[in-house]
Amino acid sequence: MQPLGIHHVSINVQDTAAAIEFYTEVLGFTQRDDRPDFRFGGAWLDVAGQQVHLIEMPGPEACGQHYAIGVADLDAAVREIRARGIEISEPKPVGGGRQAFLRDPSGNLVELNEPARSQ
Repeated sequence: MQPLGIHHVSINVQDTAAAIEFYTEVLGFTQRDDRPDFRFGGAWLDVAGQQVHLIEMPGPEACGQHYAIGVADLDAAVREIRARGIEISEPKPVGGGRQAFLRDPSGNLVELNEPARSQ
C-alpha cells in the first residue's frame, strides 16, 4: 500500500447547524455541497485541501482524542478566536512549534498548531 495522505477526519457533533457555524465562521472552513444523504445529520467541510466530516451522533467518551489544524500565525489565531468570546488555551511550545487548544460546540477538542519556523 502507498498512502497518499488523509482524505478526511470524521467527528461526532450534537448539533450540525451549530457545528457548521463554528467551523465556517470561527475556523474558516467551507461547507461542501456533495455530501450524500446518509439518513442522519451531518456535513462535509473543506479546510486547506483536506476534509472534516461532521456526523450528528453521540460522541465517544473523551479520552484525549483530537485533531490539529495547522496555522501560520498562532498568536493571531488565538486573538481572533478570543475576540469572538471563545475559550482557547495559551499557546505552548511543542517540539519546535507551538499549539493551543479549544473545543467546538459539541465539546470536541481541536488543536491549532503552528509549525516550527525555518531558521
